[in-house]
Amino acid sequence: MDAIAILRELKSRGVRFTPQRQAILEFLLETKAHPTAEEIFQHVRAKFPGVSLGTIYNTLNMLKEHGHILELSYGDMSSRFDGNAKNHYHLVCLKCGRVLDYDRPLLALEEEVGRETGFQVMSHRLEFYGLCPDCQEQALN
Repeated sequence: MDAIAILRELKSRGVRFTPQRQAILEFLLETKAHPTAEEIFQHVRAKFPGVSLGTIYNTLNMLKEHGHILELSYGDMSSRFDGNAKNHYHLVCLKCGRVLDYDRPLLALEEEVGRETGFQVMSHRLEFYGLCPDCQEQALN
């Protein structure tokens, strides 16, 4: 779904959208970087100097609650946000913290788990941890 379609859907639900909120949404839909709230704040602040970190967090929570973005939490690391809300897999670098999408067909685990346990699975999350190519290269030098 593109930004305009998401904005229309949210407006139909009574969500008020400001230019700052639109900038947050557009940035998340355009980037593949899985930014933190602070990184989103820095990006949006370049365009809207008066934007607050509170606006960033409130908008991220609202977009997440409406199912338009994903929040990826990693324990003591800052949460990262993904503009691709469809279920997909991630690669996480243990050295630099970079998060990358791994676009492959989803495993049929949800159906299998449901059949075998009777558990109603709503979604699942699978991540691969290791070193990204940049960090591997740095380790060799």
